[in-house]
Amino acid sequence: MGLEEDIGKLARNPTFAAIEPEALRLIAFSGDSLILRAGDVLFRRDEISNGGYVVLSGSIAMDASDNGAATARIVRPPGLIGDLALLTQTRRPATAIAREPSTVLRISRQLFHRVLQEFPGSAERLRQSLSERLDQFIGELGAMRETLAPDDAAKSD
Repeated sequence: MGLEEDIGKLARNPTFAAIEPEALRLIAFSGDSLILRAGDVLFRRDEISNGGYVVLSGSIAMDASDNGAATARIVRPPGLIGDLALLTQTRRPATAIAREPSTVLRISRQLFHRVLQEFPGSAERLRQSLSERLDQFIGELGAMRETLAPDDAAKSD
């Protein structure tokens, strides 16, 4: 895959959509492309995170179970795996396994922080975007709570 194609895929991801093109170019150029075969494990559940991965081609299964019996979700291009790991060290909540031949772009936390420092406008737009997404998520949780337990939701108000 070419650099311009990678930049385009980054730009289509909601997390990176707020980041200016030159910052995306730095990420695409400085990130590590990893080629995976079907069945390759990208990382395992409970490992300490070191950054995030953008799926450039193929698909990655995110398995949060202990026994490998259930797949929680499938990530396809231009999906981001480990968005929180771009910001801070965490433990991986699931095992990531390539379902087919796949390519991912590994973005280290150090690289992501460097981009945010060098492009403060992008950092502010990303902060605003994440804030809006968090507000939306909180609203959805509130609506779900009312649906699942309407009496409990009314008591807490």
